[in-house]
Amino acid sequence: QVQLVESGGGLVQAGGSLRLSCAASGRSFSNYAMGWFRQAPGKEREFVAAISWSGGITNYADSVKGRFTISRDNAKNTVYLQMNSLKPEDTAVYYCAADRYLPTVLAGSNKYWGQGTQVTVSS
Repeated sequence: QVQLVESGGGLVQAGGSLRLSCAASGRSFSNYAMGWFRQAPGKEREFVAAISWSGGITNYADSVKGRFTISRDNAKNTVYLQMNSLKPEDTAVYYCAADRYLPTVLAGSNKYWGQGTQVTVSS
């Protein structure tokens, strides 16, 4: 069992930055690929970024490439999402997710999900 707790969301002006954190507890965090997803009001949840268990492979949605960076610190059982040059369309609840397999993370079929943290970008 893996428990995931997101933090770092908030209100920011367009062009600003935020760093989200996802703290994991439970077994063997370093064995899990991790991902970030988001869901805006009235829209379906969408993939944002993913990272392999070692951190050696990362993937991004086209909408965030060049602006967001996913990273992880296995010693701290934490995965991060650095978000720069934020736009109003980035407004959403951001969810952390985990699964043993990176393809499963990319497909959004993760075994474990956090509760989400709200990010609001004002224009």
